[in-house]
Amino acid sequence: MSSIDQARQNLALAHRLAVRHELNEGVWNHISLVSPENPDHLLISPGHTHWSLVRASNLALMDQDGQLLAGERAPIRAGWIIHAPVHRIRRDAKCVIHVHSPYTTALSIRKDVIFETRCSQQSAAFYNDVAYYEEYDGILKGEDEGERMAAALGQKRVLILRNHGVLIAGPTVSDVYMDLYQFERACMYQVLAMTGGGQMQLISDEVAAAISQQVKDGLYNRHFDGMRRWMQEIEPDYLT
Repeated sequence: MSSIDQARQNLALAHRLAVRHELNEGVWNHISLVSPENPDHLLISPGHTHWSLVRASNLALMDQDGQLLAGERAPIRAGWIIHAPVHRIRRDAKCVIHVHSPYTTALSIRKDVIFETRCSQQSAAFYNDVAYYEEYDGILKGEDEGERMAAALGQKRVLILRNHGVLIAGPTVSDVYMDLYQFERACMYQVLAMTGGGQMQLISDEVAAAISQQVKDGLYNRHFDGMRRWMQEIEPDYLT
């Protein structure tokens, strides 16, 4: 299989998994991937298309000027404004996901709460790797918005967007999708643990740092492959 065909299948798989895991919202979230054939081209979610309908063949292929080269629909303008600048500024970020997943978005709304990277084994995976975009603008007019998000992200993997959701960047679809899955679970556990007040039992900094390093060393790859086998059984049309 060619590298571009594999890239398309991996990206389509991430869309389908997000639906199964209830991480997407409507038709206006996006996942993007730098084309392995041309670093100036992006594969990205087709606009106004529910992720349950995304296939390898209908992903949008965009040039650096935002023109549709292949696929059924160009992405929603807001998606391009966010994703294109992040890829341009963070050249190591081959894959970028932006979603409004429920628990992550809920946590982003709490002014008095930050994401605690020592409260669960899921959260420890992001030890010292979470940044915040503190001001919600609401109206995405140009790519300068994505540039500001990229600046806030810096070299970290996760950017919590206040009142908005999350943006996650990484080297592969599998890395970034599994980060999204685990980050939402970590936010869920933290929100549930805070219910009714009380004090959280925290993991030590040393253990949290070690867990984070395991993830960076590829711990999640087998998990993604396991999910791939599941989807090939129940929704094989994503491959087409």
